[in-house]
Amino acid sequence: MSKTVLITGASRGIGRAIATRFAKEGYSLVINCCNSPAALAEVKKELETTYHVPVLASVGNVGDFQYVEKLFEEIKEHFHGIDVLVNNAGISHIGLLHDMSFEEWQNLININLSSAFYTSKQAIPYMLSQKHGKIINISSVWGNVGASCEVAYSASKGGLNTFTKALAKELAPSNIQVNAIACGCIDTAMNQCFSAEERQALTEEIPAGRFGTADEVADLAFSLAENHSYLTGQVISLDGGWC
Repeated sequence: MSKTVLITGASRGIGRAIATRFAKEGYSLVINCCNSPAALAEVKKELETTYHVPVLASVGNVGDFQYVEKLFEEIKEHFHGIDVLVNNAGISHIGLLHDMSFEEWQNLININLSSAFYTSKQAIPYMLSQKHGKIINISSVWGNVGASCEVAYSASKGGLNTFTKALAKELAPSNIQVNAIACGCIDTAMNQCFSAEERQALTEEIPAGRFGTADEVADLAFSLAENHSYLTGQVISLDGGWC
């Protein structure tokens, strides 16, 4: 019986790469996105056709608890529950804090941080019943050190890091591991806002001399899901030695 993984924010970039990595290994998949239903449908078709695995695709905002409840009702109907949860959905906001509206702040916190609570709350009971499980949170180095003009994003990822450490302690006696990947500059659409000059300047700051790839994040996520039962509560920086 194959394992099942839920990956939020899976229509592109890191989420899509993670979904592909798990599909290659025969996992049943639940994939989600909020604003790109056509792209999500394309991912579903590609994974089903290429890897012959069942894929449940769901469009909705994981920052909305009522949507997450409905999503897990669907999951129970199709797969009974999930063995691996990858909290990848996230948005960024670049600008001065005093120019940020309340609505922008609340939306970012809901999607980047509260969603991890909503999905974990729903996933944990099944994991407890199975006496195993993995929760992997996709975070950022800005959650470790903070970034000017990205205060809300940094705060959300810092909260996600501490959420990871605390939940790991809570679930360790039940053989459920919780870890986070703090990504540095990963070459995805989220970083396409930078000009060629800004990308070059960033690259020169990174000891590895390049941006990371979504596939590298996916490989690490899969390794955490399949191995390392004694590794929990860790925020693993994947940043080429940058921060």
